[in-house]
Amino acid sequence: MTDLTTALTMVSSTDPGMVRSHNEDSLAVEPQIGLAVLADGMGGYNAGEVASGIAVALIREEVKKALLEDDTLARDEPGVTARAERILREQSTKANASIFQSAQKQPQYAGMGTTLVTALFSDNRVTVAHIGDSRLYRLRGDSFEQITRDHSLLQEQIDSGMISKEDARHSMNKNLVTRALGVDPEVETEIHTYEVLPGDTYLLCSDGLSDMIPEAEIHSTIETLKANLQLAADQLVQTANDYGGRDNVSVVLVQVNDRFASETGWVSRFMSWLK
Repeated sequence: MTDLTTALTMVSSTDPGMVRSHNEDSLAVEPQIGLAVLADGMGGYNAGEVASGIAVALIREEVKKALLEDDTLARDEPGVTARAERILREQSTKANASIFQSAQKQPQYAGMGTTLVTALFSDNRVTVAHIGDSRLYRLRGDSFEQITRDHSLLQEQIDSGMISKEDARHSMNKNLVTRALGVDPEVETEIHTYEVLPGDTYLLCSDGLSDMIPEAEIHSTIETLKANLQLAADQLVQTANDYGGRDNVSVVLVQVNDRFASETGWVSRFMSWLK
């Protein structure tokens, strides 16, 4: 079995941008277990920062715990993908409840929420959970593709034909999400699983990147600099700031170096990392 620290390279970069005084984005990478999490908070004062921080910290720790406690993941069965999806759904639900309850108890956090995009790599697949307009892209060969679909008013307008994708870049409705973590007692997390190939590069980002830089330029930056993944992540953030940096900007890049079949199961892999 290929250890995930060898099979995957994960890097991250985040910045408040050129306009905002503080950073309401949060992110985490755990290459040992193939986990990347990114959240873009919203709310008055520092409430957005609180919401995104709760989401990322809880999901990071609870996914680790779930991989240890769920002994079915130690067995190589066809249900690995279904279990990965279940784990991400359960932990997203816990994060939603935690943020919502915090907002109910503390008036200064009323109405706070956050977007979320989470990628969990296992058994030559990636399971992606997302809420809101933080995105996941995939670079495979010459093809650069947005994998997630925004939960936003603008996306609904694009889908209905009211506005073109090109005109959407200049719309005033960019930041109106139709789904967010922690705003309501319950929220539906969209979850899908995709095959992964060696050579793939995955980008998780907040809208501070995707709203500021044309998609073609994001593509060319990753393609040009992917041999130095941290430089690519830092350059994406810098380019967003060069374009005006109107929002916080956060980036996670994941490069797939080799295949990573679950030959001995996630628990064994995780336990070997802890030793």
